[in-house]
Amino acid sequence: MKITLLAVGTRMPRWVDEAYTDYAKRFGRDITLELKEIKPEKRGGGVTPEKGIAAEHSRLLAAIPPRARLIVLDERGRAYTSVQLADSMKRWLAEGEDLCIVIGGADGLSPELKSRADLLLQLSAMTLPHGMVRVMLAEQLYRAVSILNNHPYHRE
Repeated sequence: MKITLLAVGTRMPRWVDEAYTDYAKRFGRDITLELKEIKPEKRGGGVTPEKGIAAEHSRLLAAIPPRARLIVLDERGRAYTSVQLADSMKRWLAEGEDLCIVIGGADGLSPELKSRADLLLQLSAMTLPHGMVRVMLAEQLYRAVSILNNHPYHRE
């Protein structure tokens, strides 16, 4: 399974890149986690949030891998526990599906992209810094895989 993480935003602090990379390389051979950064639209100078979201929408659509299950992070999405995420990953693995998970930009995502998603997923009901979301998502994906592999990383 290949998991593509599409994240609107570039130039994260070093700690974000290091933490994300640490989790991404833990997955092993069967699952890979790949980050694709999407250039955010510059704001100001007549660029409204709506125009910015539309420009980012086009970039995101172009980067979504074909035939991947599309998961979009949204604060109004479905909240999973780590075990529920692992159960879903088990099903997606059995179905042979790759995943594409989208983290939106500062102004959010287009309604069209959200409606196209196979799953709207809530990482938190709180607003989180973009870099923190990358790290937390990578960790939770790794945790889900460790649950599936009966690895002691996750404890209940």
